[in-house]
Amino acid sequence: MVAITASLVAALRAKTDAPMMECKKALTEAEGNMEKAEELLRVKLGSKAGKAAARVTAEGVVTSFIDGATGALLEVNCETDFVTKNESFLALSKAAVELIAKKNPVDLTALGALAYSQDGFGPTLEDVRKGLIGKIGENMSFRRFKRFASGARLASYVHGTRIGVVVEFEGDDAAAKDVAMHVAAMKPVALSSADVPAELVARERSVAAAKAAEDAATATAAGKPVQSAEIVAKRVEGGVQKFLKEVSLYNQPFVKNDKQSVEQMLKERGTTVKSFTLYVVGEGIEKKVDDFAAEVAAQVAAAKQGA
Repeated sequence: MVAITASLVAALRAKTDAPMMECKKALTEAEGNMEKAEELLRVKLGSKAGKAAARVTAEGVVTSFIDGATGALLEVNCETDFVTKNESFLALSKAAVELIAKKNPVDLTALGALAYSQDGFGPTLEDVRKGLIGKIGENMSFRRFKRFASGARLASYVHGTRIGVVVEFEGDDAAAKDVAMHVAAMKPVALSSADVPAELVARERSVAAAKAAEDAATATAAGKPVQSAEIVAKRVEGGVQKFLKEVSLYNQPFVKNDKQSVEQMLKERGTTVKSFTLYVVGEGIEKKVDDFAAEVAAQVAAAKQGA
């Protein structure tokens, strides 16, 4: 009997992109014959994994896990909303976020290398992911994660499966949960105005200045008096300050009582928020938009040229 070496398995895996254990099984059944093993994999998995790996994953789920003062937030992507309801996909997502909290991987590569088996695939999380791509027929990927272990208390809120929040806090559990729900609804970018990233402030100041210049040009064209540079500068700064209040958590009106700010609510309930993390599925991923009419027109034009 031919010895199925690690290098042989690795070679088949590199050639087919199939999970490691599936490669080993196929090689064992093929008695070490690489071509026969590849055929066996094609019968079992087809070429789904290799083809799916190039497709955009802009749908998916955000999932959280908290165990005492340790927790994690994870976004797992797929191609269509249909897969977000698949039990195997959800089980993979749940297992992955727990592994992040318990094993503390340094990055996505380290996460994929963690020991895990599911649906007959393994022995690593990455092997299961690749196996499920072949089984389900869609690309899926671990996009980003954050682990929490600062010693602060943790509260989480997941809205459906698409928006997830983890809050690090000291104080009242219910108040922290309310903040997590507020963050999911209002999507602040920082705790306070001072914490808003400088690039966002600069962009907002540029927008406000451009708007002021446009207003000045309109006034000039209409023969109306133009505001002084000092007044324009104050308008620009006023616009920036308004923006800072709108995007900072403490300054936002609390969603459950818009008569008070989040900061006032927290003070009233003796709670301090140290940080929050917000994930929204697909945020920043460019989705492919299919233009069916354009596609049909292109096919008709191609047919006429071939006629």
